[in-house]
Amino acid sequence: MINPDLKPREVITLFVNSGIKRPVNNVVRIKRMIENANLIICARNDTKLVGILRAVTDFSYCCYVSDLAVDKKYQRLGIGKKLLKLAQKTLGKETMILLLSAPEADSFYLHIGMENIQNAWKIARKR
Repeated sequence: MINPDLKPREVITLFVNSGIKRPVNNVVRIKRMIENANLIICARNDTKLVGILRAVTDFSYCCYVSDLAVDKKYQRLGIGKKLLKLAQKTLGKETMILLLSAPEADSFYLHIGMENIQNAWKIARKR
């Protein structure tokens, strides 16, 4: 499902169930995160949200994937890989996909064929 109507509480539940570290105690901030992303692709089991890819992109040159999360009960089923493939298909061949990985997820990205890069820089958020 691309750019679905998501509720902040269901996204919070998924974040908690996936183990991804996000500000899950701040519903207003999660709501803003959903509203201001311009590409969201979801995976559901019936109506339950089990996976999400949330990104900011220009649909032409670059795409930053800010969240790729799959409920732990649904991991190792190819959902994360499929979410990334759907993003690639949606974005087209001219658009680079970039994401920052938590160290524990590095092996997943290597396994699905993403390239590790060393030339990234950041200004950390204050909270």
